[in-house]
Amino acid sequence: MHLFDNIYEGYAYSYPHKHSYRKLEPVPLQSLWEQEKKDALFLYVHLPFCEMRCGFCNLFTIANPQGNMVDAYLKTLELEAKTLKEIINPVSFGQMAVGGGTPTFLDVKQLDKLFTIIKNFGADPSITPVSFEMSPKTITGEKLQFLAAQGVDRVSMGVQSFLESELKSLGRPQKNKEVYEAIEKIKKTGFETLNLDLIYGSYGQTLESWTFSVQEVINYKVEEVFIYPLYVRALTGITKLAQAAADNRFQLYQEAKQMLLAAGYEQISMRMFRLKKEQYKKPPVQYACQEDGMTGIGAGARSYTKALHYSSEYAVVRGNIKSIIEKYIGKNEDDFRHVDYGISLTTEEQKRRFLIKSLLHNTGLNTEKYRQLYGTGVMDDYAQLQQLIDNDLAVLRDGILFLTSAGIDYSDAIGPWFYSEPIRDRIHNFELQ
Repeated sequence: MHLFDNIYEGYAYSYPHKHSYRKLEPVPLQSLWEQEKKDALFLYVHLPFCEMRCGFCNLFTIANPQGNMVDAYLKTLELEAKTLKEIINPVSFGQMAVGGGTPTFLDVKQLDKLFTIIKNFGADPSITPVSFEMSPKTITGEKLQFLAAQGVDRVSMGVQSFLESELKSLGRPQKNKEVYEAIEKIKKTGFETLNLDLIYGSYGQTLESWTFSVQEVINYKVEEVFIYPLYVRALTGITKLAQAAADNRFQLYQEAKQMLLAAGYEQISMRMFRLKKEQYKKPPVQYACQEDGMTGIGAGARSYTKALHYSSEYAVVRGNIKSIIEKYIGKNEDDFRHVDYGISLTTEEQKRRFLIKSLLHNTGLNTEKYRQLYGTGVMDDYAQLQQLIDNDLAVLRDGILFLTSAGIDYSDAIGPWFYSEPIRDRIHNFELQ
């Protein structure tokens, strides 16, 4: 494909990327949120704790926190939620997710505290679609029953591979017995949606070994599957293994895509496949990531308004993460009334965000909605879109610009292609700690 030299340029799951965030002059949340639309917010709760840290992981999380750190964290989370509810005054939530880290690292008593905080914030898990992250080693029947009783309808688990040799190369000391037992427990509990994550491109992985893992997921008839290409990121444990191999990621991706489509899954994005289903218990998600805001609570959680994206500071090294969490635990109510780390979005960056978030999803880029929001034509603003059409990577149909099947395959090149130069410079100059 002559448009792109590198198929795997980067994962454009958000825009602007978190590496574009910097220190800000304090911004009062009251004035920031007062003009925002609040009837379909996304609530994200971050629990930065795990029982282990995988070699490929660059998330904001700490393994096996010592002492009473988790309880102290929940106490501060309660204070933050109470303060933000008063400031933001959310009307309703269209979607909710609890992530990390591994939220099921918490025991049942701590999970009960967590959901009390969520409900007091104004979110109702019984009517709002709720996703909850977990890992095989931290799952128990008691925890699963508790989560189901709270209204959690989607659970997501990072399996990564069903072969222990591949897990070892990923720096993930996980036993297959734990994985299979965890899946059985989840299926038995009866959550509406089980998502499993797999990673392709690990050292020593072959087409045969990769398709074995994909087939295992299909055999379990899980409702959603995310397949992630391996990105080796700075300061992660996998860099210490000094592994080198031919890049066979695109071949592995193509094979998995064909297997999943043949098994009755539809492709939502380059990474996400969903088993076709006629009806879900809860109403369809009302949240639209291109337009609606997100409020995050917890150290490491990000929040989005139209003109400002913000979070706590970010780190990968354990000592720096621990320091940020301890700083969070020490905050008082006034500390949560302003933000001082993030990025302001110009109208140009808001346009690019709408474009990227829309185009990389199977719902496509609504050109009329873009014109309503920004007063210009997206095809006029970004000549690259016509190049995608000319190269059979996109098609314009009834005012919606969709990536073709081949276009979806090139998402990790197409997304970064639309980054602005100022954002590229910020990402390039970001000092990871």
